Amino acid sequence: MKWLKGLLINFQFFTSIPVPIELPMDKDHLEKAIKTFPLLGFIQGGIYALLFYAVLHWTPFSILTAALVLWLAGIIITGGIHLDGWMDTSDAFFSYRDREKRLEIMKDPRTGAFGVLSVIVLLGTKFFFIYEITQKVQPETFLFIAAIPFFSKMGMGVLLLKVKAAKKEGLGTLFKHASNKRTLFIYPVYVSLLFVAMGIFFNQILFGIIVFTSVSVLVVLILSKKIISWFGGMTGDVLGASVEGMEFVLWMILWLLHYFAMG
Repeated sequence: MKWLKGLLINFQFFTSIPVPIELPMDKDHLEKAIKTFPLLGFIQGGIYALLFYAVLHWTPFSILTAALVLWLAGIIITGGIHLDGWMDTSDAFFSYRDREKRLEIMKDPRTGAFGVLSVIVLLGTKFFFIYEITQKVQPETFLFIAAIPFFSKMGMGVLLLKVKAAKKEGLGTLFKHASNKRTLFIYPVYVSLLFVAMGIFFNQILFGIIVFTSVSVLVVLILSKKIISWFGGMTGDVLGASVEGMEFVLWMILWLLHYFAMG
């Protein structure tokens, strides 16, 4: 039951899907929330994949419509929470100021030119990837779409716990204090189960999942070092930007796989 409540906490914090019940916010339940970050991602990805499949196969609409629905789903279902972090972090990063000033910029509720430009580039390029993938869609495409937020939410959990906090307050710090040394042990289990499932039922896409896993690990390793040098540590905004950045990279990888390894 605590695992379920932890997952529901994630829905309340990281999605726009209504969960109209009061959930406990004690250390034990927050730790279960961290453990279920990848499950939240897989559920989100499953919703994206189902919507994409439905428009492509059950409606008379064009592939452009299907691409638009998939693109919008990622914005609407998350409520734009990670995009907000992307914009605030971009404003801070491209200010080229010292760490303390960058943290002050992220606290500013106003969005600057760098934040606007960065989100336009992010969303515009992501739509390009999605549209091109739609033109070359394969049966296994839908499984990869479900896997993208699975890996990005897993990366979010690793960065949250392994990178020191830049400040003593905030949502990220609240979750971080609820963790312990065993919190992340479940993540390799999730990945192992994914590999087993792909090997048994969909072995033709096992290579793609290996690529996804390798790229995700590489991105987390790079960000864990760069976040310290850029911002002095993790904040909620930086964590949201990391999720968007990881998903962007994985969409690019899926686009490349459709050209060089699928079909």
